[in-house]
Amino acid sequence: KYMADLEVKASENVVLACARIESVRKCVFTSSLVACVWWDYSLHNVPPIVDHNCWSEESICREKKLWFALGKTMSKRAAWRMAERNEVKLATICPGLLTGPEFYPRNPTSSVVYLKGAEEMYAEGLLATTDVSRVAEAHVCIYEALRNTVCGRYICFDRVIQTEEEAVELARKTGLPQQRYSGNTSSDSSVKLKLCMLLN
Repeated sequence: KYMADLEVKASENVVLACARIESVRKCVFTSSLVACVWWDYSLHNVPPIVDHNCWSEESICREKKLWFALGKTMSKRAAWRMAERNEVKLATICPGLLTGPEFYPRNPTSSVVYLKGAEEMYAEGLLATTDVSRVAEAHVCIYEALRNTVCGRYICFDRVIQTEEEAVELARKTGLPQQRYSGNTSSDSSVKLKLCMLLN
């Protein structure tokens, strides 16, 4: 809970710093897919499509104690408000769970906090992963594209974990129990992620 408020302040400070330096007029922020996926799915008559227009609902994040998702949601909203107020061109990248060689052992905390609520994300077809090198590439591409008309939010992921076999493999890589992801249930997901990214 405390970290969510800290993230808001940090985001505001970064954008304000950009605004105060005359030579800096554009900024690329790293956010997270969990800032897009948490809302009340029961209110939809058809399966929702998660895209760059989606924001996690803060009330849902608080109710489920998803502090990482809450922090990412609140801080990026704050960054957008500050960017508009100070005429800073902003883009945010919302990657899925970061993967890659040796990534989990070196970054266990970020993986664990991202995966709070993973069982529900898996059931809804929203447990997505992306290689850390692809996220780095996305940052470079989007930063370069900011010279033109590009700005906004971009979802970045490689795959959606949809089967028990994929959940087992993810559990093996992270060293976390498989129940943390799938709850030993099979996923029959009709929710689709829409990739909104400027690569190639």
